[in-house]
Amino acid sequence: MNDDHTGDALVIVRGLGGRPQATSAVTSDVDAEAMEFTVDGGERVRVPWGETLTERAQVRKAVVRLYRAACAELGVEPHGEH
Repeated sequence: MNDDHTGDALVIVRGLGGRPQATSAVTSDVDAEAMEFTVDGGERVRVPWGETLTERAQVRKAVVRLYRAACAELGVEPHGEH
């Protein structure tokens, strides 16, 4: 995710990454199995896609799925084009 999506990253980490009190999250890695975030300046948190991604084009849809699932978990409305 781009730097302009750090709020979305924080929602994913809080809702699905087991870090509900996180104050910052930056995407640090993406692979076929999960998205990895650096949380609160140092801790690494991996959030699995729920399926193995086989094509780069699948990443955006998978990120949107994670974001929406995290919003549902946190009880907040998704924003924008998500």
